[in-house]
Amino acid sequence: MYLAFFGLAEKPFAITPDPRYLYLSARHADALAHLVYGINEAGGFIQLTGEVGTGKTTTIRSLLARTPKNAEIALILNPSMGPSEFLQTLCEELGLGATDASGNTKELIDLLNRYLLRAHAEGRRIVLIVDEAQNLARDVLEQVRLLTNLETETAKLLQIILIGQPELRALLERPDLRQLAQRITGRYHLDPLARDETAAYIRHRLRVAGATADIFTPSALREAYRISGGVPRVINIICDRALLGAYTEERREVPAELMRRAGAEVFGHRLAPAWMPAAVAALTLLIVGASAALLWRLTPVRTAIAQLHALPARPAAGATVAPTPAGLPASAASAPATAAAAKPATAAAPALSALLAAQRAQTGTDAAFAQLFSIWRASYQPGRLDACTQAATQGLRCLSERGSFAQLRQFNRPAILSLSDEAGMSYQALLTGFEDDTARLQFGTASATVGIAELARYWLGDFVLLWRPPTKDVKDLAAGMRGPQVRNLRERLQRWRGEAAQAAVGDEFDAALMEQVAEFQRSAHLAVDGVAGIETQVALDAALAAPDTPLLRHTAVASAAAQAQHLPGPTEIR
Repeated sequence: MYLAFFGLAEKPFAITPDPRYLYLSARHADALAHLVYGINEAGGFIQLTGEVGTGKTTTIRSLLARTPKNAEIALILNPSMGPSEFLQTLCEELGLGATDASGNTKELIDLLNRYLLRAHAEGRRIVLIVDEAQNLARDVLEQVRLLTNLETETAKLLQIILIGQPELRALLERPDLRQLAQRITGRYHLDPLARDETAAYIRHRLRVAGATADIFTPSALREAYRISGGVPRVINIICDRALLGAYTEERREVPAELMRRAGAEVFGHRLAPAWMPAAVAALTLLIVGASAALLWRLTPVRTAIAQLHALPARPAAGATVAPTPAGLPASAASAPATAAAAKPATAAAPALSALLAAQRAQTGTDAAFAQLFSIWRASYQPGRLDACTQAATQGLRCLSERGSFAQLRQFNRPAILSLSDEAGMSYQALLTGFEDDTARLQFGTASATVGIAELARYWLGDFVLLWRPPTKDVKDLAAGMRGPQVRNLRERLQRWRGEAAQAAVGDEFDAALMEQVAEFQRSAHLAVDGVAGIETQVALDAALAAPDTPLLRHTAVASAAAQAQHLPGPTEIR
């Protein structure tokens, strides 16, 4: 949802083990280097462990991408099986026809041994990688150990890499598995990232995803480390939630507060700011010390107050005395009531739900389209062709999307918003204007200004807007295409870039034009792919704002473009 808003080409914090996103901390780089060395040179076992989410699987995926051509990998992801099933799975991974030997351990080992000897003679190395190895049963581990007995006089025929959680280390320390433990030639444990590594990890993933600027503030990066403990998978989850939160609030940067809120959603409880524990501890010490000193000094005063409280109260004749809270003077007890009585009542502005209910008859689809067409000086006939077909016959096009307020600001066109209240009733309201934190809505002939925050409770992102394309034939424009549409696109991008008009403009979508499209997409916070799709064309049209174009608000670029052509400026809806 937030990719176009932040100018990203793909999700930077997906939890799938994509090797492109591997960030090599010092420990990750060391582990990967030794794994590559183990595939090329070593024999026996290599053990790689780490807490859940520390990047073990991603490291293995990166290892597979760096596997030498003479190595063949057998990868077992779920080792929860018996010895014969394990051997059969290994043979299947290596492409051996093991169906005839199914369930027969000796036949499976003989088949595997013949294959390993043939591979060794051909100069190939066979590597078995077992993920989640902490789930291996005792008898399966013994079978894995016996596999290392397949050897020649000079070399082991099978290299085995065991990947697992810290429980794997405890498992291999058992006395009855000491024979296997003695054959492990390399042990590597992936620790969580340090604070500076966490910040570098987040920036690295954003760059891979196409970000051209920092999105998380320095304080948000510190919070990401504090909340996640440096565990990459947790970092991914809370950063993804934080980006989504910033997108819904239309923030271009993610502050620490949003990171804490994302952490609260992930862990299911509210997280205090980083400074709070120390502040609470210091304040507690201060209060305890001050209280002790105060109690010591006020002991005589307490004695006198106790003696006064022992005296009977004497109200005036006929007076009614209201009970006073202990330790609080009567004048102070009555102060809140007096203040409340003196405080003037403030009339609340009508809620959006009340406006929708009052204008129910004006919130249908036909009423909304009639008003939108009228703004574009077009005619709409209910009950005939659908609205978008009617628009096309009058030189207009529909753009129907699910997006955000940021996209609506970028497109800068009046749009029909699909709203839904708490009771599930649907409404169609015409958005005709934007300010910083308010929006103008049109319901037939009535209009109202509402807060963006309140409107967000009723609008889930569906909208329809109209725009007037510069050419009759509207389609996506991509590299390699030719024609007047491409020429028009190049001319419009030149205007957007502030370049002087050229006498001859090429009509081929070449690499230079693709880069200009990508530049505009980045500036408009669209998905950056260098393809001038419909959204990109609408955003470019909005940036240039053709004469007499209805707008939600004026833009400096649009006004300058109109003045350069000595044309009347775009029309802002009032």
